Parts: sequence; structure tokens; C-alpha cells
Amino acid sequence: MTGGSARAVAYQTVRAVHADQAYANLLLPRLIARARLSTADAGLATELAYGTLRRQGTYDAILALAADRSVDQIEPMVLDALRIGVHQLLATRIASHAAVNETVELVHREAGKSAAGFANAVLRRISRDTPGQWLARVAQTARSDDEALSLRTAHPVWIIRALRRALAAEGRPGELDDLLQADNAPPHVTMAALPGLADVPAGHARTPYSPFGFRAGGGDPEPLVRESGGLLRVQDEGSQLAALALTRATPVAAGERWLDLCAGPGGKTALLAAEALAHGATLEANELIPARAGLVRQALAGVPLPVPVSVADGRARAAASPGAYDRILVDAPCTGLGALRRRPEARWRKSPADVPELTTLQVELVTAAFGALAPGGILAYVTCSPHLAETAGVLAQARRTIGERSEELDARAVLARVAAHPMDLPAPADGSGRVQLWPHRHGTDAMFISLIRRR
Repeated sequence: MTGGSARAVAYQTVRAVHADQAYANLLLPRLIARARLSTADAGLATELAYGTLRRQGTYDAILALAADRSVDQIEPMVLDALRIGVHQLLATRIASHAAVNETVELVHREAGKSAAGFANAVLRRISRDTPGQWLARVAQTARSDDEALSLRTAHPVWIIRALRRALAAEGRPGELDDLLQADNAPPHVTMAALPGLADVPAGHARTPYSPFGFRAGGGDPEPLVRESGGLLRVQDEGSQLAALALTRATPVAAGERWLDLCAGPGGKTALLAAEALAHGATLEANELIPARAGLVRQALAGVPLPVPVSVADGRARAAASPGAYDRILVDAPCTGLGALRRRPEARWRKSPADVPELTTLQVELVTAAFGALAPGGILAYVTCSPHLAETAGVLAQARRTIGERSEELDARAVLARVAAHPMDLPAPADGSGRVQLWPHRHGTDAMFISLIRRR
């Protein structure tokens, strides 16, 4: 296979993301397999697709200057090819002539001779200046410091402000640049060996915090997953810690009933199932979307514990079982601002208008789940977002409803017991024991974890 095949796969991915609302992390592996790319070309396709999508806002600003027109005036299929071309010119070691020629040929195939001439002129203009010169040029078009930072780091302004507020709540506002840089760096592939069912394979480096986490190393992790029957699985270390915070919060009594209320796609569910099996507990799972419920069942296939998976609205599912469960995980739907490294297009799909609807749902899920707790039961509220409205704000609203019936446990102390090495977990400004993980500080997704016990 050739670099041209890798570029074609990257282009198909970027086009599908914009034309069909596809998810790059789900589509790209399928396209790579279908094209039978070599390991090297698969890596190139991934870099081109993810890098282009991740820095789309910056590249669009550069293209608008180079083309002397708004990107809205460029035909979408041409625009996506140009974005990939700009990424090659400004963020990779690919030779400029190869980046320009391959992109122009791609545009010629997709949109014809005239569009190819336009693409050639734009890309050659961009190739004449350095990345630093182009970044300085687009920064001059900004109307505020935050907009300049947005153009430089390829984060929408509203996300920059949300991240700054979340860091300030920990007294660490000066870490913003490090966080934005970490969001734009491809993450390591992190895996989990399900406790009691699999061991970390020899020769693999362990992750610093989760006792069951390890680095996949180079290459495709799928063979490891397949050969283990799913007992070794790809899972961010933050997700592992979120599940373990619930299972290790207090000693488990045999016969406990556990519930994963928003289980899809099932990574945390599998870890909970392994923990339940080891401690004599039972586990049930629930997922609203049937296709995601199917993914949960697949994730559980290798765990020798019967786990019924219901398909229902989590609020109704919890309301139907008052006082029934000893531990409940509420991994609530959220903006996903904590996983921007892994979902490169997410930052451009969400907007501030999405937050109120999500926080309303999050509050309703937490309060419904609390009603399903037995006395002394523990609820873990987890969200892959550091947005304060989705974390501290949700808990403040929920606790106004559940009131004195609840107490918040010290999740920071729980993780200190679980983690293999000390963790940098500054106390939130509100003095609670809530945990906020960070890509730049912990190498994990920005996972938020809170533990609430029913008195």
C-alpha cells in the first residue's frame, strides 16, 4: 500500500465526519481494515484524519487567509481535502511537494480540474511560510485574547473558558496552556487486565495509578484483546479509576447488588463485573440506546458472571427499583470535554447551548439513582467532562433534592488507597473530596468522580 492509500482513508474519514456526522474513532479503524493498510500507512491515516479534525478551527482560519475567502464559500469536499493538505504542510514531516501534489490529485479526482487548480494555488501559498508565521498571522485576526488562544490551540473559545474555570476551582489556572497542549496530543493506548480474570502481559509497562492498567506499546492492540477473549481490553486509565472508586470505596459485603445505570458502551461495566465476581456481588446494567446495549453485552462476553442488560431510560429504570442497590454507577451522558484527545471532532460539534439540557438530564439521573440506593448504599457520579456545570453544579442541584439523606465520601482518599503511586489531586475550592483527573497532569481523560452515600 502507498501513502496515497493512507491519504484516501483519511479523506474518507474526514468527509464522513462532516457530511454524515460519523465518529472518527469508530469509522477510521473500519476503513483502515477495509483498505488493508500496512502498519505504517495505518499510522499515517490516523495522524492525518485525527490531526486534521483536531485542529480544524486553526486550519480553517489559515485557509480563509490563504484563499482570500470564507471557508463557507469553499465546496465542502474540496475544503476537507484542503484541511488534510494544510495539516501535512504545517504539522507533519511530509515533504511540501508531496503534500501539495497528493492533495491536488485528490481534489482533481473528487471535484475536477478547476477545483484542483484552486487547491494548488492555495496550498502553494501556504507552503511558502512556516507554521509559526501562519499562526501569528491568524492570531492578528482575533478580537480578544481568548479568541487568539482559540486560533492558536484549536479549541473553541467557550471550551477554553470552561476549562480555565475548572482549573481555577482547584487553584491551578496557570495549567491551562499545558491542558490545551495535552488535548492536542495523540493519547497513549491504555489497556486494562480485568481483575481476577487476567494478568498484565509480560513486557508491558504498567500505568502509574490503576493497579490493572498497562500500556499497549506500539502496534494494533486488537490481537491482545482477541487472544484474551476480552479479558484484556482497551480502556483509559481514568475510566478504570472511576469504576474502582465505586467498588473500593468501602469493603464489599457478599451478596451486594450493583447497578451500572448508563452502561454503554460497556468498558466500565466489564470492570465492575470482574470486581463483583471477585467479591461475591451481583451486577445489573442498563442502557437507553439498543445498539449501545449490544456493545455492553459484547463487553461482558468474557466475564463469567451473568449480568442482565436492560434497555430503558435510566431515570425510569432507577425509579422502578427503590432502595434495591448497594452500589450504583451513574456515568452520565455529557459534553465529553474530557476526552477531546480521543474524539477529535467533538470540540467542534458541541456548543454552550448543549450544556443546560445535559445538566438537567444529569441531575435527574443522579436523583433517580439515589432513590434506588439501599440505606448505606453508595452512588458514584462520573462524567467525562470537567465543565463545572456538569460536575459541581450538577451535584449542588441534586443534593438540594436528596438533602440530608446523603453524605459525600472522600473520593480523593479512595483513589489514594487504590492508586499504585501518589496522585496529584488538589482539594476543590468547595472543600469536598471530589476528584478531577486531567490529561496534562495524570495522562488520563478529564474524568470527574464523586461518591455519595445514602445515610
